[in-house]
Amino acid sequence: MKPVCLIIGAGAGIGGNVGKRFAAAGYHVVLCRRSDEEGLQAMVRDIEAAGGSASGRLLNAAAEDSIEECVAAVEAEHGPIEVALYNLGAQIGNRSLEETSYKAFELGWRLGTFGLFRLASVLCPFMAQRGKGSILVTSATAAVRGNAGQHSHAAAMGGRRMLCQTLNAQYASQGVHVAHILVDGAVDAPDTLGKMLGAEAFQALRDAPDYNLMQPSEMAETYFHIAHQHRSAWTHELDLRAHSDVAWWNHA
Repeated sequence: MKPVCLIIGAGAGIGGNVGKRFAAAGYHVVLCRRSDEEGLQAMVRDIEAAGGSASGRLLNAAAEDSIEECVAAVEAEHGPIEVALYNLGAQIGNRSLEETSYKAFELGWRLGTFGLFRLASVLCPFMAQRGKGSILVTSATAAVRGNAGQHSHAAAMGGRRMLCQTLNAQYASQGVHVAHILVDGAVDAPDTLGKMLGAEAFQALRDAPDYNLMQPSEMAETYFHIAHQHRSAWTHELDLRAHSDVAWWNHA
């Protein structure tokens, strides 16, 4: 039986590329995303065409019991989850306090913090019982710095960071490795940054000679390394950023 890697938030950027990297190493990868069944199955076919093993599931992480049922199904159908990546964003857009409704603020929290809590609640006990497992958590600059217009996002990411620390405090001694990976920059991801900026601005950013977007295939190597660190040298928090002398938003 192949080891299993569960990815919640498997888009064309970080999530999909982490899936490809783990599949190449012999894992069965379960790719989960909220919508776009066609794109999801295309990603599965790409992994299989490269000799890997993968399956896809549509998952609305904000829906009641969806994450819990997903973990139970994956464990039953494919085997113990050895690595899980929580890669959901919580960006609801740039809004002033007056423009941020209770509903919008809560949505950011549900995706950014509560979803991770739900995943950990069901998966950490399994991993602890087995004495091993890794939970990788993609985060953002907002986890350590709150900017104007980012009330929901910053609160969600800050909560995500602190949740990772408390999970480590409880479960590291039981063999469960939780890593908070702070992505401090713009990722070359057409279905996230591309949609946020629009096709024209996104392509201009890609073409800019003075800035290199963070490449998700290269980032996936770091994710894979963290999941396979020796327990005596675990990374619990990491800041990933591209070198640049020019801020990416100058091209947006």
